[in-house]
Amino acid sequence: MQIEPTENQKRELLRLARKTISEGCTRGLPPEQIQEKEDQPDFFLQKAASFVTLQKRGVLRGCIGSTQAHRALLDDVIHNAFASAFRDPRFPPVTENELTEIKVEISILTPQQQMEISDERDLLKKLRPGIDGLLIRNPQYSATFLPQVWKQLPNPRQFLAHLKNKAGMAPGSWPEDMECFRYQCVKFEERRG
Repeated sequence: MQIEPTENQKRELLRLARKTISEGCTRGLPPEQIQEKEDQPDFFLQKAASFVTLQKRGVLRGCIGSTQAHRALLDDVIHNAFASAFRDPRFPPVTENELTEIKVEISILTPQQQMEISDERDLLKKLRPGIDGLLIRNPQYSATFLPQVWKQLPNPRQFLAHLKNKAGMAPGSWPEDMECFRYQCVKFEERRG
């Protein structure tokens, strides 16, 4: 699977994500199908997981994504762009007045690799700051941080503590059945002020 898009492919994915959000503001509906699949390069049709992050004046305004590749990259980006703008439970839906202030960022994830760890301390030793995205899960808890979160939380202990909090876990807890997966991503964003 190729996850490194060309500059033209990056521009097109960003354009489609923005078009999805703009049309969502005016129509209030998720997109049907933006373009015919036959017209798309193979890169857009491969199954891939993506996240779409929205920022408004440098502050998070929405972020939704897929951790597993289960549909074509193009469909995943369009779906996640709409969800980031209108279905992120942490924020009210994006309004048309905000469109000029919002910057769109897309992350395409590599396939996850399960980490062989014995406990939380072992995980902290094996994490690679600035490189790894991390997904933690068991039947009760689940959460992920993209690799770019390391910019805000550069210390592995701090990174994991915030991720556990996001999953709803108590600070000192570490269930025996916790599974951990690492992944990397290719991130690109609109060039806006």
